[in-house]
Amino acid sequence: MSRTQLVEFMAEEAGLTKADAARALDAFQKATVKGLKEEGKVTVTGFLTFTAKDKEASTGRNPRTGEAVEIPARTVVTIKAGSKLKEALN
Repeated sequence: MSRTQLVEFMAEEAGLTKADAARALDAFQKATVKGLKEEGKVTVTGFLTFTAKDKEASTGRNPRTGEAVEIPARTVVTIKAGSKLKEALN
């Protein structure tokens, strides 16, 4: 589902205009980023849990040349499905 399709669905489902639904989606995205930066975790109970994890620098290999490549330290996001989402899909 694309962003446009998601906004259209949200607007129809919640009785909002597409502009209002787009603003709501933008607010959710901003809140998720803020929560991850400040607290390291965002939970939508029963649906999803986003967790920020720090990864240390490591050495990898370029698959074309086999040359060693330094991979810098970084923060990655993991997403875990909640029980209600799992039930809905099965």
